[in-house]
Amino acid sequence: MSVEEVQSELRAFVAERDWAQFHAPENLAKSVAIEAGELLEEFQWGEPADLDGVRSELADVLTYCLLLADRIGADPLELIRAKLATTRAKYPVDKARGRSAKYDEL
Repeated sequence: MSVEEVQSELRAFVAERDWAQFHAPENLAKSVAIEAGELLEEFQWGEPADLDGVRSELADVLTYCLLLADRIGADPLELIRAKLATTRAKYPVDKARGRSAKYDEL
């Protein structure tokens, strides 16, 4: 299934429930942060015993990210590619390989 197909399915899901009225970009961004916190909670005391919980929370984060991208008219794959290009420039392989230092410390 492609990203476009998933976004189309999400649009239909939201439309069936008349939830778009609650999906201002700010609200979706808040939901991403909230769900990311719930994902992090799965790791609070170390490695999670139940990966189903991790998968469920990750699905929530990804869902809200896709809804936000759709709402602002952005192609999620293009956003990732553009950010990857920027990050590649900040962290050239010859300086960053095997290091966790911030780009301005390389």
